[in-house]
Amino acid sequence: MQLEEKIWFWALGIIPVILLLFLVLQIWKHNTQNKFADKKQLNRLSPNRSLFKSILKIVVLSLAFACLALALVNPKIGTKLETVKREGIDIVFAVDVSKSMLAEDIAPNRLEKSKQLVTQIINNLASDRVGIIAYAGKAFPQLPITTDYASAKMFLNSMNTDMLSSQGTAINEAIKLAKTYFDDEQQTNRVLIIISDGEDHSEQAAAVAEEANNEGIRIFTIGVGDVKGGPIPEKRNGIILNYKKDNQGETVITRLNEETLKSIAAEANGAYINGKNTNNVVESIREILNKMDKTEFEAKQFAEYKDQFQWFLGFGIFFLLLDIFLLERKTAWLKKLNLFNENL
Repeated sequence: MQLEEKIWFWALGIIPVILLLFLVLQIWKHNTQNKFADKKQLNRLSPNRSLFKSILKIVVLSLAFACLALALVNPKIGTKLETVKREGIDIVFAVDVSKSMLAEDIAPNRLEKSKQLVTQIINNLASDRVGIIAYAGKAFPQLPITTDYASAKMFLNSMNTDMLSSQGTAINEAIKLAKTYFDDEQQTNRVLIIISDGEDHSEQAAAVAEEANNEGIRIFTIGVGDVKGGPIPEKRNGIILNYKKDNQGETVITRLNEETLKSIAAEANGAYINGKNTNNVVESIREILNKMDKTEFEAKQFAEYKDQFQWFLGFGIFFLLLDIFLLERKTAWLKKLNLFNENL
């Protein structure tokens, strides 16, 4: 699906304005009527009053505006799927989601910075395929190799430190899982980019990285955090309640371990990049990928898209007509239905 004119989503902002004005109007009417007469007199003077009818009218009007706004956005649905040939590199991103990634020694915190780095790298890719792995004490596949960058960024944004129950940092598990992502025997260039603060509790990462290199996988590591380190905040509703303590009650300080990340990259014919400056990281990765040979592969994509605005336009007009002709006029059959308790 494609959205042709996303800017028109802002038109949906008129709906809460309508609801707010409706609420203000109802409060004003209620206060004014109470000043004018008591409840019994109001029922005699205006027997057809109905709050439900007013609410129904505002709901129908809101639905009409929502449909018209979506019609302006003009969603399109792919109607023809075809196979195209592309040239590119298979790139797997392994993102550290352990609790230490919550440290705020790099703004806004290590995990959010990691997401920003991966997003910007993906934005600068052309026809390469990408995959995503989340890891802490264990590794978990987030997204298999794909050319769908929009899905990749969606899965990336959903990653958090609570998604894996097994805490710690086992980079070797991420490397082992990444090896299963590269299933194309003809793929000449296989790249694994590890984004982490370098805290490795397994101490097996370098050996596993060497094994990966023997299978043709180059590993590049990006370090996020500060070598001076920082505490790990414990938050609730975005508010810091405390900082993580060790068994002796001392505040835990987690530091960027560049040496571990450098050794992993060195064992797999890669390179280490400090992740502090996003532009430098993106430029470094771009230069690395541009020097690699591209492999041709087949990918399926939608070649033709069909407009869907007419459906939303039709529903919008329908709701407007419903509001004008059905809810404003007291038709004979509507009066018989007594929807608004007018005959009680």
